[in-house]
Amino acid sequence: MAMLCLLVVGFESSAQGCVAIRGFSSCNSFMENGGILMKGDFSVGSNFRYFESFRHFRGTHEEANRVEEGTQVINDSYFVDITFNYAISDRLYATVLLPFASHSRSSMYEHGGNPPNGLGERHNTRSSGLSDMRLGLGYWLFKDNSKGYNFALGTGIKLPTGDYNYMDTFYNQGPNKDQDVLDVVDQSIQLGDGGMGFNVDFQGYYMLSNSFTLTTTLYYLFNPEETNGVLTRGGSSEFSVPDQFAAQLGALYSPNIKGLSFYLGGRIEGVPSSDLIGGSNGYRRPGYAISVDPGINYNTNNLSLSLNVPVAIERNRTQSYLDKKRTKETGVFTQGDAAFADYLINFNLTYRFRNHRNNKGVDFNLVD
Repeated sequence: MAMLCLLVVGFESSAQGCVAIRGFSSCNSFMENGGILMKGDFSVGSNFRYFESFRHFRGTHEEANRVEEGTQVINDSYFVDITFNYAISDRLYATVLLPFASHSRSSMYEHGGNPPNGLGERHNTRSSGLSDMRLGLGYWLFKDNSKGYNFALGTGIKLPTGDYNYMDTFYNQGPNKDQDVLDVVDQSIQLGDGGMGFNVDFQGYYMLSNSFTLTTTLYYLFNPEETNGVLTRGGSSEFSVPDQFAAQLGALYSPNIKGLSFYLGGRIEGVPSSDLIGGSNGYRRPGYAISVDPGINYNTNNLSLSLNVPVAIERNRTQSYLDKKRTKETGVFTQGDAAFADYLINFNLTYRFRNHRNNKGVDFNLVD
């Protein structure tokens, strides 16, 4: 049951395609290999994620013809997060998250246009490097962990350390479609959003029995800045700096095999059309993905491993702020599309350094 920590660290779903959900996490991993981190405990974790988005949605309607015609946009994205967690006290903990990303975006429309009116040549643009760092603090609401439940409130800041004006080569440009041009890559593969943000989160667990535990995480990232000053490739508007949200609820099952557990839950993550704080102008692709999230976890001594494969059951490219504005001005309903992934592969490895002078830690593998 102690593998709840990995479920929270792994609660990242990362840019689900063209909807730029940027590899976020709650930033405050509350469980670490065998129990809650106690005063002086320290852990280092690495989280790897991968997805390929290629299915286009406008609202909840899939534009299946894009795949059939071969004009779909394909994003292959890889993420590696390095997380450092430290228990300042038995209830207060801190987290530093260093995220790295590598993207490859394959399309026709960006390189001369989709057929039949364009050249129909498929090319790739790429980006890689450091993304936006996160610093976080969290606090457990209850002091006694032996009751089999606890809940934590957390907050953190997001630093604009990722390049939000990344450029690459676009082909078949210019009036005669015969030029190669260095220009800004699509928002979905930018390494950062260019804004200083802050998050709030709620997370916790409740043990139903020796074998079953409920776990939940709620997360919201506020991005008060409206735009980041970078023009889209067409120059029609600046990139928006959007909020992000996520929620997870699931159950953990522990069979009578030491260190092994299984997880099944549901999750939703996305980008809203309008921010809760600050303006919402600028270019963004809002939307959300709802997924069924199965996982398997194993821990031995101080080492923990987790594998989750969320599978999308609903994808929705919602109307953006600019879509709504144009609809109101023209009277014609406007809604852009976005590409989503079918599934996400998420693998986590965490090592815990225990404070051996502290013998108060609760090991959930030993709770009876």
